[in-house]
Amino acid sequence: ANRAFINLVARTRSSVVQITTKIEPNQEPTPPLTQIIPPEGRDSEEFRRRYDELEPERWFRFRIPERTIPFDELQPPRPTTGVGSGVIVSEDGYILTNNHVIKGADKITVTLADGKDYKATLVGRDDAREDGGGTDLAVIKIEESGLTVLPFGDSDKLEVGEWVIAIGTPLNLSQTVTRGIVSAKERPATGITAYGNFIQTDAPINRGNSGGALINIRGELVGINTYIATGGLSSGNIGLGFALPSNLVKQLLPELIEKGEIERGWLGISMATVDQELADKYNLDSTEGVLVNYVGANSPAHKGGLQKDDIIIKFDGQNVKDLSHLRNTVAATPVGKSVKVEILRDGKEKQLTIKLGKRTEEAVTSLEREPEFDFAGLKAQELTPALAEQFGYSEDETGVIITQVREGSEAERKGIRPGYLIQEVEYATIKDFKKYSNILSKIKEHNETRILLYVKSPYREGTGYVTLNIAPSDR
Repeated sequence: ANRAFINLVARTRSSVVQITTKIEPNQEPTPPLTQIIPPEGRDSEEFRRRYDELEPERWFRFRIPERTIPFDELQPPRPTTGVGSGVIVSEDGYILTNNHVIKGADKITVTLADGKDYKATLVGRDDAREDGGGTDLAVIKIEESGLTVLPFGDSDKLEVGEWVIAIGTPLNLSQTVTRGIVSAKERPATGITAYGNFIQTDAPINRGNSGGALINIRGELVGINTYIATGGLSSGNIGLGFALPSNLVKQLLPELIEKGEIERGWLGISMATVDQELADKYNLDSTEGVLVNYVGANSPAHKGGLQKDDIIIKFDGQNVKDLSHLRNTVAATPVGKSVKVEILRDGKEKQLTIKLGKRTEEAVTSLEREPEFDFAGLKAQELTPALAEQFGYSEDETGVIITQVREGSEAERKGIRPGYLIQEVEYATIKDFKKYSNILSKIKEHNETRILLYVKSPYREGTGYVTLNIAPSDR
């Protein structure tokens, strides 16, 4: 068994490279504190003049030095360097890595296993965002031929407990090989990216392993090592490493090379997983499906008729398991394709046809910034046990809880704050969010200009009736 691992490493390590990046500073040189202290000292007119001319944010970056240096000396900002790993995927120099390894780099240098250095150029990147913006993959290229390629393996066939090895450049130690097993599959990457369903391994992985190879015992690439989980004050390996599965990587590689980016389908909604509490509320048989929290104005979903509080149960013929499943399915669907979307609305099944748009950073940012207020600058939601406990309400309290109040709004001017309960609207008792939503809809249909609420405050003051003006944009 020992000789088998030695042979495995000998066959594969030449396909893993070290990547060194350099980011040139783009700011003005910052003088040390002594450069604004002239020979006359701190009490001189010259010192006051130099201090007044200095930008405040630069002043606060200074520290008092132990010795005085000439005033005309500058301390230019230094370049930032970083080290990561990469995997050769073509004989003519295409190399896979993580986007965070090369992001923002002005210079990328690839060092092969034999020690030769090459200048690399960026071919394509798929930036990662926690909201689902990408996979954190990137492709770079060096000008060389006849390179040793690491073949792709089938990550779907990996089994928990199977041996794997990791090769990379942890802590600037190139060509480091570690061994472990597949600890789990289909792990989410909370805080990193919404895509991926990562492979978890206990093969020791540290900073610098990013972009390196996770290899099975057949010498095949089954994952790109991407991040580690750490605990407490530790920033190193604690046996929790995560790799992007090779099947996903293989699927995205041609598009990254051809287009330089990944085009993803986009609905333009915010979603929530259907947990047991929501399933009970909507009388669902299971927790499968996704609840629509918000539909962006003029988004593909809006144009296709999707509404807030709809529950998506099927997308393009596939049953929707959960939020992650739907997000990945939508992302993998071609931009511009019209798909059938089956939903539950008010307990009844309904089918919509939605033409998918293209997910862009601008579109996502626009959706995130769109106001989502019910009226007069306030936003309310169902009073859950967790929210009741947070704001000190009893278990039998009824109403909907205000979660957002827009700065400078009518609601804020009238003293309403997050945490207040709306218990009556126009003297009608509000027991749950559905009753609240129905009454609001009727008020807006009749183009009412004012609305009377009874609100309960978790604080000493604020409980009572309040009248709010409804702006035309709220109707």
